Amino acid sequence: MDIPFEPIVFGVKVNIHLVLEYAAFFIGFRYYVYLKKNTQDLISSNNRLSIIIGAVFGAFLGSRIFGFLENPVFSFSPEYIVQLLSAKTIMGGLFGGLLGVELAKKMINEKNSSGDLFTFPIILGIIVGRIGCFLAGINEFTYGKETTSFLGMDLGDGLLRYPIALFEVVFLILLWVFLKNFQSKYTYRNGLLFQYFMISYFSFRFFIEFLKPNVFLTLGLSSIQYLCILCLIYYHRTIRKLFYAH
Repeated sequence: MDIPFEPIVFGVKVNIHLVLEYAAFFIGFRYYVYLKKNTQDLISSNNRLSIIIGAVFGAFLGSRIFGFLENPVFSFSPEYIVQLLSAKTIMGGLFGGLLGVELAKKMINEKNSSGDLFTFPIILGIIVGRIGCFLAGINEFTYGKETTSFLGMDLGDGLLRYPIALFEVVFLILLWVFLKNFQSKYTYRNGLLFQYFMISYFSFRFFIEFLKPNVFLTLGLSSIQYLCILCLIYYHRTIRKLFYAH
């Protein structure tokens, strides 16, 4: 199989990345619905709907803002406007969604933590989406720097690069197993599962960014890495308790 993987179906070239991106949303949402039906939710249906709306709007804005900050070039050309509108990043979406949820909860005066029910659907959705990124090769900025190590792969430009999207899929599968094990063996306060996911994923993304050929850096770090630091600061109390517990 060649990468980028662009299958021809009925004479039409299929954008497999776009297909899997939409599939990620659909599969993640269906898994969320399944979990909600089989879980005793402490949050009422009306409040849960408000939280979802807050998450969607926050994720949309966050993904666009940080998608732009990955490549902050200003231009008024039609091509750039289209590129700007399509720029997005899952990291901005996650953190923006988090802020959107917290704002929605304050507006409806909801005190219960809401993240645990979203944790595994989000992980599943990211895995599906990252498979699409991997198959897109260099058409998506999820590829790594050139390397001579055994980890290098030709992602479509004839050079051996770190397959970062594939690394992320492996990490998320391992994180899924860890969190499922934690969920089944321990009694924990509501919301901790989601916090552990965010801390783990944003920490992983901070370090994996060093393997990406980022051009726009501030003091040696990319905008995504600053977002990762911001997220870890947001969860500093949970991180501190985690270290003190051991």
